[in-house]
Amino acid sequence: MPPVDRAISDIVLIVDDVPENLSLLHDALDETGYTVLVATNGESALQRARQSLPDVILLDAMMPGMDGFEVARRLKADFSTQHIPIVFMTGLTETEHVVAAFAAGGADYVTKPIRPAEVLARIAAHMANARHMKQARSALDAFGQATVAVRAADGRLVWQTPLARQLLADFFANPEHVAPEPLLNWIAAAHRARAEGREPAGLLASAGARRLLASFHDRTGDDEWLVVLREENDASAIESLIAAFRLTQREAEVLYWVVQGKTSKDIGEILGSSPRTVNKHLEHVFEKLGVETRTAAANLALSRMRGA
Repeated sequence: MPPVDRAISDIVLIVDDVPENLSLLHDALDETGYTVLVATNGESALQRARQSLPDVILLDAMMPGMDGFEVARRLKADFSTQHIPIVFMTGLTETEHVVAAFAAGGADYVTKPIRPAEVLARIAAHMANARHMKQARSALDAFGQATVAVRAADGRLVWQTPLARQLLADFFANPEHVAPEPLLNWIAAAHRARAEGREPAGLLASAGARRLLASFHDRTGDDEWLVVLREENDASAIESLIAAFRLTQREAEVLYWVVQGKTSKDIGEILGSSPRTVNKHLEHVFEKLGVETRTAAANLALSRMRGA
């Protein structure tokens, strides 16, 4: 199938095994300006969805073979398609079927016989929401933010920016659609710390000189945690201290190791200097930071490093 030009219009995928329904919906959506794709069974629906990544899917609940509920479950289990809103089309209005539609991942439903005006109104609402989410994610991607959204109910990664995906792959070996266990443990511990009025620990994982830090961005109304990831290593942390406080390279190195809890003797051994030389550098650091103690200097430096 040739690629769809997303710059021209929004894309709707209609999935229905009844030709009359396909024709009615296709004409109504096409006249409104949408790019319309069709599928007549579950397998082709999954294939079309993965290839074209439509903005909204209109999905018939009752089809021979793979029904719409199973199609929806598979779409929501696939990281590439789980963000697409699904509007079920069903002639079954009993509560159990409505519940089944939402349990399978549906965002909305319309009842048959299909009324094009109602479908268009529902599509427009979900299209606007999908567009806002896409813009927000694109903005995060453009600014190089490493952000993940983790669903609280089951620990699934709802979405992640490219940088976040790379960092998780570098530090953890886990399937893309499931949050790694250390991240889930960090979320639980950080949530407890927040509830108790404490500052959550930032360290998520470490590998040699590399450290992966995490912080909460916010919690969405859909019961998802937004977590911002940031890689830190010795060199980048020292560079951030130089920039923040106008320190020399050696002063920044000394301050960095003070933050790590090292004594002057320890720092001297790391840097190949005497403890007396380290203390002399510390005097300059205190003066530039406007503090008088190692603890005050470490706290100030740590706050700047976290915000870097």
